[in-house]
Amino acid sequence: MKLDNREVLPIGLGTWHMGDQLAKRNQEIAALRTGIEQGAQVIDTAEMYGKGNAERLVGEAIQPYQREELYLISKVYPWNASTKQLPISLENSLKRLQTDYLDMYLLHWTGNIPLKETVAAMEQARKAGLIRSWGVSNFDVSDMEELLDLPDGRYCQSNQVLYNLGERGIEFDLLPYMREKHIPLIAYSPIAQGDSLGDGLTQQKLLQEIATAHQASVFQILLAWCIRDGHTLAIPQSSDQEHTISNIKAAEIQLTKEEITLIDKIYPTPTHKQRLAVL
Repeated sequence: MKLDNREVLPIGLGTWHMGDQLAKRNQEIAALRTGIEQGAQVIDTAEMYGKGNAERLVGEAIQPYQREELYLISKVYPWNASTKQLPISLENSLKRLQTDYLDMYLLHWTGNIPLKETVAAMEQARKAGLIRSWGVSNFDVSDMEELLDLPDGRYCQSNQVLYNLGERGIEFDLLPYMREKHIPLIAYSPIAQGDSLGDGLTQQKLLQEIATAHQASVFQILLAWCIRDGHTLAIPQSSDQEHTISNIKAAEIQLTKEEITLIDKIYPTPTHKQRLAVL
């Protein structure tokens, strides 16, 4: 799939909840490095994650690799997204990541600072070479419409939202709108955080049968389903090297039309507008 006209593997590396426990640091760094060595380019993080700890972890993990081969995404708090404060937040993120630019910078969610001001700050950072592109996160249709009505709103390169087989609400209106505007989807929590959302996805007989047919795990099938349209980047988080490898190999799985139809019968597409799901 493409982000800002750059071809990237549709499975990236999420870092939410990483970097907080010193005892896990070496394990988490090993997981990120394994992901990179298995072909993942995108690493997604945010100033919010562990109050910068995740960015510091990523900054250490990427040191052995060529920066231009990676695709780093970070996010700014909405209250830091002003023309005065965004440059400061961005500078701090760059320092923690030990890099001089981001491939993409996202507004983490909507806030009280006018979108026009945030877009101006993003564009200033882009023109200065501190970010290659920018986007948003947790934006619903009305938010995207407001953004794209701005003169420079057209430079938005992505929207990162919650999307998985148990949370298909965006398919009713947000996802079609993004496809119409050629804005890629970045899906967070693409495997529904295991079974923590109560969907029992791993226990679903059909998903188990499809997994067996592909010699894969149910988690891999969930990821393959998430990226099935070729315009979605999934960013599962894992602190385990084997799980990370498994996640990335899910990009090789091609579900058949029949399998997707069967899945739709059990987990149907939405028939009405739903509130944007967030975690």
